[in-house]
Amino acid sequence: MSTAHDVTRRDAIAQYRLVGEPPEPDLQGLVELAATVCNVPTAVINIIDDRMQHQVAAVGIQAASCSREDSMCAAVIGTPGRVVVPDARIDARFAQNAFVTGEIAHVRFYASSPLVTPAGVAIGTLCVFDDEVGELSDASSRALDLLAHQVIDVLELRRVQRDLLASNAQLESFAVQVSHDLRNPLTALSGFLELAADSPEMVDAPRAAQSLSRAEAAAGRMTAMVTDLLDFARMGGARPHVTEVDVADTVDAVLEDLDGVLVSTGAEVTVEAATPVRADDTLLRVLLQNLIANAVKFTVAAEKVPRITVSVETLPDGWRVSVDDNGDPVEPDLRERVFEPMQRGHGAEVQGIGIGLATCRRIVEAHRGTIGLDASPAGGTRAWFVLPAAA
Repeated sequence: MSTAHDVTRRDAIAQYRLVGEPPEPDLQGLVELAATVCNVPTAVINIIDDRMQHQVAAVGIQAASCSREDSMCAAVIGTPGRVVVPDARIDARFAQNAFVTGEIAHVRFYASSPLVTPAGVAIGTLCVFDDEVGELSDASSRALDLLAHQVIDVLELRRVQRDLLASNAQLESFAVQVSHDLRNPLTALSGFLELAADSPEMVDAPRAAQSLSRAEAAAGRMTAMVTDLLDFARMGGARPHVTEVDVADTVDAVLEDLDGVLVSTGAEVTVEAATPVRADDTLLRVLLQNLIANAVKFTVAAEKVPRITVSVETLPDGWRVSVDDNGDPVEPDLRERVFEPMQRGHGAEVQGIGIGLATCRRIVEAHRGTIGLDASPAGGTRAWFVLPAAA
């Protein structure tokens, strides 16, 4: 049975994605250096989980895996610091080990230094051994410890690079979302300008002036959205510009951008509370625009006239904002999955690339909040998010 330490070690190993992967050249270079400085023919980087020992780099033998019970390093992985054994045959920890008795090998000299992550978890060892009795000089002992630290440095660098690639992929998806979010204000802008163009100044000057004013406002919101969203993407969403924002005012701006959609579908959007919250103004607008637009299009897909309600509940340490629709509820087993990029929920015939809710989650998490879906009292879906006061 796995212990709590084994589970922690297994989770730490999983972060590095070593087991079953192609050999890492930098790790191979370190074991070759370890064998040289310790003057032995064999050196190995062993990763030890709750069941197996995995040799992820080796010199002097073919890298392989074995059961944890057969592993010499597993016997000392809980021992802090370096282990040096001149003759394993007379050491109680190793005398009956298959690597010593001849069942697997004939190890005599053995030395290892633990591989300890920055979080303090020992995930394996850098070990050297020989089939002859031997010793390790003070200089070689220090070098073995130093090389073990270098192994962890290589693993951490690999992990960071992998996370960076994943982050870049998210930013690429976010750039797609920027284009998606700009369609609504652009549609509104085009509609208002077209209306102005069809209103001859001599006949309907006030109407033309009003339309042009609304078009200018939509263009201003679009410019602010582009600037702030690209800034947000560049910094990975870590630091939104938080100010006091009135949810009702933000919804009003969203409704201006969604005017064409709302009119064409007969949708009604009601705000039940004009409440100031702490949030990034532009990102909150993108968030609500996505949630309201989703509510409208999926309610229409359910062949109903959309009735959308935006409400705000003040919590002891923040605010909970809900967007309720009267369409169909999202199935419980889909309510988490639809927040993943490129995932679609109910209404597969509805246009979209399945990235809107993923962006919503990213924005909410940048505010250190939470987001989710529930069934709505109105019969459809409730999309909700919590913004902490300390954001």
